[in-house]
Amino acid sequence: MAQYFELHPENPQLRLLKQAVALLQRGEVIAVPTDSSYALVCHLDDKDAVDRLRRIRQVDDKHHLTLLCRDLSELSNYAKVDNKQYRLLKAATPGPYTFILEATKEVPRRVSHPQRKTIGLRVPDHKVLCELLTLHGAPLLATTLIPPDGTEPMNDAQEIRDRFEKLIGAVIDSGACASEPTTVVDLTPMDGGGDPVVIRQGRGPLSLLGL
Repeated sequence: MAQYFELHPENPQLRLLKQAVALLQRGEVIAVPTDSSYALVCHLDDKDAVDRLRRIRQVDDKHHLTLLCRDLSELSNYAKVDNKQYRLLKAATPGPYTFILEATKEVPRRVSHPQRKTIGLRVPDHKVLCELLTLHGAPLLATTLIPPDGTEPMNDAQEIRDRFEKLIGAVIDSGACASEPTTVVDLTPMDGGGDPVVIRQGRGPLSLLGL
């Protein structure tokens, strides 16, 4: 049965965050609030946890998973970023945007796109999630929590627990969460002098990116 952590949205309890981090380090998948909607997250280097995350969402290896990073410095360890791409990233982070970039060798091949060798990356703007990432000390692998039979992301912690309590290790509840997924922008065309490609219009405004 999934554990249920009720955290203060602005001053999350360190004791509970440490318990959540311990679950991640033991290979659990947990549901966390973000600045766009709830997401499922797990340890990047745990193959079994990654496989379980994909099974819960019922997505294959061609579905882009996302690395949640603490800041742009950490993001640049996992993606190849040139100056033009960096300027766009700096304008939109932290915030509700996911960027598709070429993965570096720091990203396990099993979690990058099998043909394109790309990965989704983002720097969230959510107090509780940021504190969790800081305590974890490394990026978390994530996917928007859209149920297999649905099209919209879930945003109610209790409903998530009721539905997935036998499949995940924990749910973090820090109050109301947005219910719109991130805006997804593919920056890889910029490598050849092209323009960014909007894959999904979500919560992040395109105007902030000049698109």
